[in-house]
Amino acid sequence: MSRIRVTVAYSPAPRSVDQVSLELPAGADLAAALRASGLLTRHALVLDASLHVGIWGRAKPLETPLREADRVEIWRGLKVDPKEARRQRYQQHLARVGRR
Repeated sequence: MSRIRVTVAYSPAPRSVDQVSLELPAGADLAAALRASGLLTRHALVLDASLHVGIWGRAKPLETPLREADRVEIWRGLKVDPKEARRQRYQQHLARVGRR
C-alpha cells in the first residue's frame, strides 16, 4: 500500500508553532490528517466547518485529498483586522513624531 508524508501545523499563539509530521495512506484527505495529527485534541479544537484550514496557505475543504509533502495548516481567527492594525500603528507613529 502506497503512503504519503505530510506536515500538519497550528500556531496557538504568535511566534509559536506546533507541527507534526505524518505518514498517511495514499488518498487520505485533509480531515484524516487533522485527526491523525493529535493537534485537535492537544489544543481543544473541534473538527467542523468553523475550523479554518488549508494547504500551503490556501483555504481548502476538509474533503480535499492530500499529496506527498503537503503542509496542512490550521489557522486561528484574527483578533484585529490587519488593515485596522496598520492604521493604529500609523496613528501611534504620528503621535510619537508629531504631525507635520
